[in-house]
Formats: sequence, C-alpha cells, structure tokens
Amino acid sequence: MHTIRFYEKSGLIKGSRDEGKHSNNYFHYDEAVVERLLLIRDAKAVGFPLSEIAGLIDAWYNEEMSTTEKIGVLNRKLEALEERIQQFREMKKLIVHSE
Repeated sequence: MHTIRFYEKSGLIKGSRDEGKHSNNYFHYDEAVVERLLLIRDAKAVGFPLSEIAGLIDAWYNEEMSTTEKIGVLNRKLEALEERIQQFREMKKLIVHSE
C-alpha cells in the first residue's frame, strides 16, 4: 500500500476517491491504473529507475507518440542494459584475475 501511495505522490498513477463515502480515505483505482502499476512493476524488474519509468509511462500512454517511437524508448533501454551487462562482465574478469 505504501508503494502505491508513493507512486501516486510521484505522479506515476492517480487514484480517485468515492465521493459517496466519507468514512475513510480509501482511493479507488480503475483498470488503467492497474495496467500502469503492472508496467511500473515490470519496468523496475528490468532495471528502469523511477525517473525513467515516468518517461516510459508517458511514451507508452501518450497518443502523440508513434509505435516506432515507443519501441525506440524500449530499445534504448535494452542498449543501456547490454552496455551495463558488458561492464559487469569486465569487472568480473578483473576480480577473477586479481585473485
């Protein structure tokens, strides 16, 4: 629950209150918000920091971006991840050879 509130405060998602109920502070999340939460979860799992996830959400849901542009955002992240993997491999070689 704290994570969802954090995402909401960060502007990644937006819940709504049920105006007919005044006895609690519960927020309601529709299917679109649940879809965004799943995207956030998956993006975090593959290494996107929250600052980039905001851009990813904009790219994914922004009607002004073409599918090609959306794919470009993901491809750039894949390239960055590949570069990072290569850096880790090089660090591993250094550590193994220094023993």
